[in-house]
Amino acid sequence: MSAADLPSFPERFNLAHYYLDARVEEGRGDRVAVAVGDEEHTYAEIQRRATRAGDALRKRGIDLEDRVLMLLFDGVEFVECWFGILKAGGVFCMANPLLTADDMDYLLGYTRARAVVADAKTLDRLGPLMEKHPRCRVRLMVGEGACPEGWERWEDALAEADPEAENADTSRDDIAGWLFTSGTTGKPKGAVHFHRHFAFNTEVYGKGVLGLNEDDVFVSVSRLFFGYGTGTNLMFPFAVGGKIVLFPDKPTADRLIDHIERHRVTVLTNVPAMIRQMVDTERDADLSSVRICLSAGEALPPDLYHRWKARWPDAEILDGIGSAEMFHIYITNRPGDVKPGSLGRIVEGYEARVVGPDGQDVPDGEIGRLWVRGDSTALCYWQRQDASRATFRGDWCVTADLFRRDADGYFFYAGRDDDMLKVRGQFVSPLEIEDCLATHPAVRECAIIGVDDDAGLTIPKAFVALREGFEASEALVAELQEHAKTRLTRYKFPREVAFVDALPRNDRGKILRRALR
Repeated sequence: MSAADLPSFPERFNLAHYYLDARVEEGRGDRVAVAVGDEEHTYAEIQRRATRAGDALRKRGIDLEDRVLMLLFDGVEFVECWFGILKAGGVFCMANPLLTADDMDYLLGYTRARAVVADAKTLDRLGPLMEKHPRCRVRLMVGEGACPEGWERWEDALAEADPEAENADTSRDDIAGWLFTSGTTGKPKGAVHFHRHFAFNTEVYGKGVLGLNEDDVFVSVSRLFFGYGTGTNLMFPFAVGGKIVLFPDKPTADRLIDHIERHRVTVLTNVPAMIRQMVDTERDADLSSVRICLSAGEALPPDLYHRWKARWPDAEILDGIGSAEMFHIYITNRPGDVKPGSLGRIVEGYEARVVGPDGQDVPDGEIGRLWVRGDSTALCYWQRQDASRATFRGDWCVTADLFRRDADGYFFYAGRDDDMLKVRGQFVSPLEIEDCLATHPAVRECAIIGVDDDAGLTIPKAFVALREGFEASEALVAELQEHAKTRLTRYKFPREVAFVDALPRNDRGKILRRALR
């Protein structure tokens, strides 16, 4: 894609208009935008309530660049609040409402939020913290139950607000939101993004690669407070006038299938752990409406891809990679162009390099660190200068992910740079061993880490969760080791095997290798 073909946006630009108001102006106001349970909400209704939300925030002192912490479950209030913050000119900071009190305390201090919009179910943890954060003077509660002193009900705040208030006059280069890193190596960092960053990826990936349209119906495993879910189950659908299906409960295979069958979902935002659960279900699931199943968060094992396709051949899985630093997917497989085991090719509008320790690009087929750039790269990590300098180098984002690229331009994930093992002087990707073990019928999921043997040398150790019907035994350990020996270079087989009920994961579904270490 040439520079002349890249999406561009006017200098005065607000995401709430781009995603929401423009749909009503196009005459789509009567179309269903959001379905929650038996309730449906049109674009016009969402616009009115989001405008009220923005006006309510402004009347309570929220101004340009003020940060608003959202601690909400998936529901129509999340959508209203998200757009309302943008309409007020504020900065959305979305977080998991199931966080511990300590994590909420950290985020209130780190973001210096001037407002918090929180589900009533969070107030047992959140409420006692507020005395420590007097800067956060606007406190709005969503949901039923007693409203504590110092808090206001969301519905009361909206009831007295103006449904026709004007949007804040924002620039495309005003800060719109923070996306938090996954925190697998420490406290989450806030990647700071402009309004245009989200619109850029929407144009080149959501519309350009996925070909989304107003007839699409969306549902997501990833919750809306994650950038992955916000993009594919809020921003992208609203950009094309589609319909999103929301549910506040924890996703399960049965719950997802229920929503897919009921609403005839066409685009499913998924993660490998849930893909595995869906494939393993004995239910005769009707996924005939699904044309795209997105996968991200961790690499999708080829064996799992083929098992999915064997059950639902018309529901194509598009594995890809994105990050908080880049907002969303920038390398992906495409409809009709999937190479199992790979994360696909670079999205047009982005560039990628695979770089060695000397700072030079490595030849195709060799492993190096991924560098990527495009017009959705975050400005910085908030208050993290050293990390920002290490990651954001000019217009390049230097990731911690190791990849190899083949001669056809497909990228293959090799793990994070701190996950690589050096066995007998050779670097080994844990993912290669994991993908091999995953093809054994006893293995439900597995993870590889490096441990020291008696001589202090690194050896691969496998943590394995078994499928139903298999039991841990020394014989099975030997069988798994032999399975790896016959399929991998011999020094790569796991010298130790430990059986676990499940692998430790964070709230985004990523394996926490540090917990295994």
